Amino acid sequence: MVVSNAIPHLYPVGIQPDDIDFMGHVNNASYLKWVQDAVLDHWRALAPAEAVAQHLWVALKHEITYRKPTFLDDEVIATVLLEKVQGARAFYETVIRRGEEVLAEVKSSWCCVDASTLRPARIAREVMQHFFAPDDSGTTAD
Repeated sequence: MVVSNAIPHLYPVGIQPDDIDFMGHVNNASYLKWVQDAVLDHWRALAPAEAVAQHLWVALKHEITYRKPTFLDDEVIATVLLEKVQGARAFYETVIRRGEEVLAEVKSSWCCVDASTLRPARIAREVMQHFFAPDDSGTTAD
């Protein structure tokens, strides 16, 4: 399923003193933690409770482009968009911003796993529809 009407999910990032590296800005590893937290928060916020209980997500790949440094007192928001779903895999774009400034852009892929068997699991179309706005005809994207 490829979609263009994904519902953006805003995730406020809390910067902690231990996120700051020897250069006085956020360490690269912290961005990946933020992306993981934001994507999982997106899933918990939009998926039905039953689906959240039955499925877990495992990161497969992150590709991050750093644009500007981030500092301890910055107010930062991560915007998560689900780009597409293929089988048990989901592809996300997360943009981390300070106001209008883009600090980092992250493309990531994730695998959905069944919470009891820990094996890859497809997400039902009815569940995925919670992540996309209806198109102009009143239906959700396929």
